[in-house]
Amino acid sequence: MPEPSNHNKEPNSPGSSASDPSLRRAIKLTTSLISLSHSIRVFSVKWQSIRTKLEDLLSGLASVENSGAGENPLLSGEIPAIFSTLNDCHNLSKGCLDLSFSGKLLMQSDLDIIGSKLDSHTKNLSSIYTAGILKNSYAIVVLRPGPAASMEDVRFYVKDLLARVKVGGTELRKQALVAFNEVIEEDEMYIKIAVEIGGFIGVLVSFLEFEEAEVQEEAAMAVSVIAGFDIYKSVLIGAGVIGPLIQVLESGSEIAKERCTRCLMKLTANSDNAWSVSAHGGVTALLKICASYDCGGELVGLACGVLRNLVGVEEIKKFIVEEGAISTFVRLLRSKDEVSLINAIEFLQSMASGDDSIRRMIVKEDGARLLLRVLDPKYSFILKSRLVALCGIMNLCFTSVFSLSILMNDGFLDHILYFLRNGELSIQELALKAVFKLCEISEDGNKAMGESGFMPVLVKLLDSKSFEVREMAAESLSIMISIHRNRKRFVQNEENVGLILKLLDPEEGNSGNRKLLLSILMSLTSCHGAKKKIVHSGYMKHIEKLAEAEVSDAQRIVRKLSSNRFRSMWSGIWHS
Repeated sequence: MPEPSNHNKEPNSPGSSASDPSLRRAIKLTTSLISLSHSIRVFSVKWQSIRTKLEDLLSGLASVENSGAGENPLLSGEIPAIFSTLNDCHNLSKGCLDLSFSGKLLMQSDLDIIGSKLDSHTKNLSSIYTAGILKNSYAIVVLRPGPAASMEDVRFYVKDLLARVKVGGTELRKQALVAFNEVIEEDEMYIKIAVEIGGFIGVLVSFLEFEEAEVQEEAAMAVSVIAGFDIYKSVLIGAGVIGPLIQVLESGSEIAKERCTRCLMKLTANSDNAWSVSAHGGVTALLKICASYDCGGELVGLACGVLRNLVGVEEIKKFIVEEGAISTFVRLLRSKDEVSLINAIEFLQSMASGDDSIRRMIVKEDGARLLLRVLDPKYSFILKSRLVALCGIMNLCFTSVFSLSILMNDGFLDHILYFLRNGELSIQELALKAVFKLCEISEDGNKAMGESGFMPVLVKLLDSKSFEVREMAAESLSIMISIHRNRKRFVQNEENVGLILKLLDPEEGNSGNRKLLLSILMSLTSCHGAKKKIVHSGYMKHIEKLAEAEVSDAQRIVRKLSSNRFRSMWSGIWHS
């Protein structure tokens, strides 16, 4: 194209710099045109498209400049052509701004031609850029934009990373993926832009199948981070991420497996993607991980998490059972790795929820005894393992007479009593919950606890600092002494009745458990020996004061104690 003379051009037009067809000048002029395009009000759709193409061209120019490809001979021929297109684009922009064009159809045609030329330049620059970074594979990734960077700067940065990932060598790809993972972990905006850039998510998914382990691991990290945002899960699914994720579970490195399993756990947080995971062989791959004791606790835990998400679909749950999951996870109860142990217990509970047949399978596989082993104080399990095991016992074993008999015969009550006496507050509260639940469901359990020394311990817990402990202790005790044999045993201990009366002191203001404590005393008044102990107790005045305050349960106790031959005894003690 002949160079126009400068006096015929405006100072800021592209043609005014034709004598300086440098890469840097092309970048500056493209930026200027992008800015100018925002002022155009006619043919807005076409100018929006041209602006996008100018932005792509700008990204290509900057990438070439940063890649060290500026010495490529092809560039010396491409830059003048770019200047020619930019000059034409500038002239068209002025015509649209001034409304000085000759016809709408002609202008639309000219704008389409400019758009095609811009696409062609961007494609050519991509080839030049590729040659540059392949030649300079050590090239440093473009510096990350600062906090105050514009959206254009961020978009350019992400596009540059994509270009390096697509055409660089293994090391450059790894560097670019590491840089991408760093920014997306800190700022969701980078994910949004990556999703908007055509092909970026597809490239990440394709690299899950990359032979180089480090590239595969970084790609797995990227998709896992992206999967953490609900709005982008469908983008990953649309890019076909499920199949490659499961392939990694079967043949990837341990790091890649962990990251891909974490991604699957996020994608299956609701049941929408469960069928896709199952259809790609995910259940079998996950169970294989759980059956391998060498995988490490974290990977097994993540696999358990995905499987727990999948069991929400009844048909998949049946398939998981058919694939031998119950045996696999009961075996994991023997694991020395407590992360695996905890996850196995939680998975078995998820499987057995609302399903007695699965509970029976777990018990039949020796699950009850293995859970009891975790509670045994002679073994050094961490507190969390014991808490999860106790929850597992209550959920898996308290619904069956057969399971309860195994627990009773294998020392369950001894373990529970130990934690009531010596356990930290969290396991003490859970042990109390187990006691209360057992009181409700089993008369034999009630009798056994009465004989095993539970009642004096429960009485002492009535004075606990924890309201929850006091309440559960009182509720359990109230049920326990409803059995005649337990009442007789309770009264034989001199301290039991006195402590309950002491706790009823109206001046202490401890009214939280008053109703339960009075209920216990009412039950005791049916026992002759208990009446005597109540009347002779130094705390009998507490009942009298509550009765005077018109507490109905206290009044009932006073009336019962005042009847017949206790009336004179009561009167003599009270007025002495």
